[in-house]
Amino acid sequence: MKKIKYFYNTNTLRYEKLVTPLRVKLLRIFGFLSALAVSCLIVIYLYTKFFPKAADKQVQLKYEALKDNYGVLNTKVKTLQQQMTSLEKRDNEVYRSIFEATPLTDSARQKEIERKKEVEKISLMNDDVLGDSIAKTINSLSARINFQATSYDAIAKLINNQENKLASIPAIQPVSNKQLNRIASGFGFRIHPIYGIAKMHNGLDFTAPQGTPIYATGDGTVTTAGAGTGTGNHVIINHGYGYETVYMHMVRIKATNGQKVKRGEVIGWVGSTGASTGPHCHYEVHINGTPVDPVYFFFNDLNAEQYDLVLKIAATGSAKSFD
Repeated sequence: MKKIKYFYNTNTLRYEKLVTPLRVKLLRIFGFLSALAVSCLIVIYLYTKFFPKAADKQVQLKYEALKDNYGVLNTKVKTLQQQMTSLEKRDNEVYRSIFEATPLTDSARQKEIERKKEVEKISLMNDDVLGDSIAKTINSLSARINFQATSYDAIAKLINNQENKLASIPAIQPVSNKQLNRIASGFGFRIHPIYGIAKMHNGLDFTAPQGTPIYATGDGTVTTAGAGTGTGNHVIINHGYGYETVYMHMVRIKATNGQKVKRGEVIGWVGSTGASTGPHCHYEVHINGTPVDPVYFFFNDLNAEQYDLVLKIAATGSAKSFD
C-alpha cells in the first residue's frame, strides 16, 4: 500500500497532503539515470584498464614484439647503409681512379634508386607505420645494392680493358739493346745532320747494323707501312688509348697496313733510307698526337739500374742526330 505523506502548512495551520510536481519527478529520474550512466562508464574504464581482455593482451604483446624487432632491424639497416656508403666511396675514390674512369655522381645513383624499386611486395605493409618505414628503407637499400652491383660489373670490364691497355702501351725498346749502347741521340733540340740547323728531335735514334730487327713496342694496329721523303721506309702503329709509335729509316718493312701486331713482333729491319746519315732506327712515341720522350717507356725490358743508366745516356747523348 502506497504511503501518503503530509506536511504542516504554517499558513493554514493545518496538515496537508504532500503532492510532488511532475517536473520534479522528471528531474529526479533524469538525475538518477545520469548518475547511473556515469557510474557504468567509470566501472567499464576501470575494468578495461586493470582487467584487459585476453585478445587485447595478445595484441599489446605483438605490438611490443614488433617494436623490439623493428629496433633490431633498424640497427641492422643502418649498419648496411654505412657499409653501402663505404662501398660507393671506394668505388669512386679507389677502383674508378685506378682505371681512370669517371666517378659516379650521387645524383646518378639517386635517379637509379628512384627508377628501380625491386622490393615492391613489401609495400603491402603500408597499413602499418613500422612496416611501411622498414619497407621504404629496404626499397632504397635494395636499389642502391643493385646499382652498385651494376657499377662493379662495369669495373670488371675496366679491369679487362686495363689488361689490354697495359699490353698496348709502348713498354720496350724498338731494337735489341742489352748493352745499352745503341741510343745515339735523345729527345729535344738537336743540330740536324743534313740541314745544319737546330731542330726539334721528336724521338730517339738507335744505332744498329743494317738488317737489325725492329720490334713493335706494344700491341696495336699498323696504320702506315710505306716510304716517305724524309722518313724513308717507316711504320706507324696505333696502340689505342691515345698511344701511337713511329719507326723510321727501315731498309725493309715487314708489317703491312691494317695488320694487328703484338709487342715484340718484328715489323721491319734497320736501314738508312730517307733523310738519314747512317743505319739507325728513329723511334717516336705520341700521346694524343703529341710527341713525348720515348725514354720513359722502356720499363718492361729494363731493371731499375738499367733504366736509370738509359735516362742518363739519353740526356747526355750526342748533340747531333742521325736524321
